[in-house]
Amino acid sequence: MSDQAIGETIAYLYGEEQAPDISRRLAVILEDFEARRPDLKSKQAVLSERDSILITYGDMVTEAGHPPLETLGDFLAAHMEGIISAVHILPFFPYSSDDGFSVIDYRQVDPRLGTWDDIQHLKQHFRLMFDAVINHISAQSEWFQGFLQDDPAFTDWFITVEGNPDLSQVVRPRALPLLAHFETPSGEKTVWTTFSTDQIDLNYGSPDVLLEIVDILLFYVSKGAELIRLDAIAYLWKEIGTSCIHLPQTHRIVRLLRTILDRVAPSVKLITETNVPHPDNVSYFGDGYNEAQLVYNFALPPLVLHTLYAANARVLTDWAAGLSLPSDRVTFFNFLASHDGIGLNPARGILPETGIEALVERALEHGGLVSNKTNPDGSESPYEININLFDALSDPRGQEPLSVQVDRFMVAQAIMLAMVGVPGIYFHSLFGSRGWPEGVQPTGRARTINRQKRDRATLEGELERPDSLPRLVFDHYTGLLRARAASPAFSPYGTQNTLDCGEAIFALMRHAPGGNEQVLCLHNVSDRPQDVSLPKPEERLTDMLAGQTWEGEQSIELGPYQVCWLRHE
Repeated sequence: MSDQAIGETIAYLYGEEQAPDISRRLAVILEDFEARRPDLKSKQAVLSERDSILITYGDMVTEAGHPPLETLGDFLAAHMEGIISAVHILPFFPYSSDDGFSVIDYRQVDPRLGTWDDIQHLKQHFRLMFDAVINHISAQSEWFQGFLQDDPAFTDWFITVEGNPDLSQVVRPRALPLLAHFETPSGEKTVWTTFSTDQIDLNYGSPDVLLEIVDILLFYVSKGAELIRLDAIAYLWKEIGTSCIHLPQTHRIVRLLRTILDRVAPSVKLITETNVPHPDNVSYFGDGYNEAQLVYNFALPPLVLHTLYAANARVLTDWAAGLSLPSDRVTFFNFLASHDGIGLNPARGILPETGIEALVERALEHGGLVSNKTNPDGSESPYEININLFDALSDPRGQEPLSVQVDRFMVAQAIMLAMVGVPGIYFHSLFGSRGWPEGVQPTGRARTINRQKRDRATLEGELERPDSLPRLVFDHYTGLLRARAASPAFSPYGTQNTLDCGEAIFALMRHAPGGNEQVLCLHNVSDRPQDVSLPKPEERLTDMLAGQTWEGEQSIELGPYQVCWLRHE
């Protein structure tokens, strides 16, 4: 997008009359950044098979007497350097609710977590991914407090609604009120609050808001962010009379942000977080060159759960066979667990509604919770299941050997790691953490069940015991990550094709860019041995995980929940 195209985008958003002035103000912001950080303009960064991203809160591991971010950095440097390449630190700014997603000040580190120096310490060992929580801001923020005092600087920074307009088309992510009422010196005002009354939606109809957010994103880049997650980006632009999700103006803003970063910091990549049905989700790739470089692969978690519950990979195989990317410059951000629950909307249209209901029932049986959303007709339906992933895949009766439960959990992780894309690994998944139901009552939020903070000494003590659950899972996981990093067939810009090896086998053939290396990835999703025919028995195959070699074999047997990644020699 040239300067002319940027001007055209500004004109599209704000009209021809305002466009020249807004474009000049934007140019000043960009020129100032380029003058301060000319080094970033020429820096390039390519994602490869060696890249994986750890998802963690800044205080996920703690140690008395030390700032949590310092402890996190030291813990990860000791245990994860050379295994994962990047760390996604969930919002580490001062906040008022929602575990960080109601930001009070975008430019400060929460003093309860540490300082910018702690962030820089992490950067010495890992690439960094920051959250851009730019759909909304805390009601306690200076911006909104100024609005409540009728400060003219913030008059149009938030969306006010007058009268009683028809908002029935608005897509709701949560079963909470869309609008909230606040008193101001000039009278009561009704403002837009998509996520909660403490999370006030920003008004991107105001160019001042857009320009301030651009400046903040560039500030993140200056502080070391190489990946920026656009939180809840689908809801960015609101227009009464529409669904207020995926609007053309939202896509235009994503393109504008991509263009700006390509110009001043081309190594920085955007990741869009849109927990929506798959076709809408992948629309944020744009044409493959002009929007996000990565999108969260939200359909993957519920489909993998369904696969292991059914001991049948057919739905997952058919879906994976239809995955496509619009260019070789973009890829998926694959994950199975995160700080949030497992979204159900992305699986709608892929699984029948009975399949969605079955996921909900199993989650409840395994000690999980369910969060609902409000539909346009006023009814509610399940939006996500809230459960720790190991619990979701474990035996709730406690009658199954731990080794079997670990194998089932790890075959799920192996499927995610084998797929085209960059893997995102939630902190608790590395150690097979169990759920934290006692944490839910104090917060009143179902998502807290998967957000337990761990004491460093306790966790490291568990890792020292070879038979402990954290050590068993950690050893399995690091083995998979090292194997993945060893072959360019797992490049996020490579290709994949599915194979029919029977209903109990999820099989992928991964190809390196250029096709000079390939790996056959076999995953037994059942609790019974499976005989798998090899597509090219004349070739020599070596299991990258166990080291076993086959040559001239027509088939191999996979044990229950066994994973084989077979490199073609």
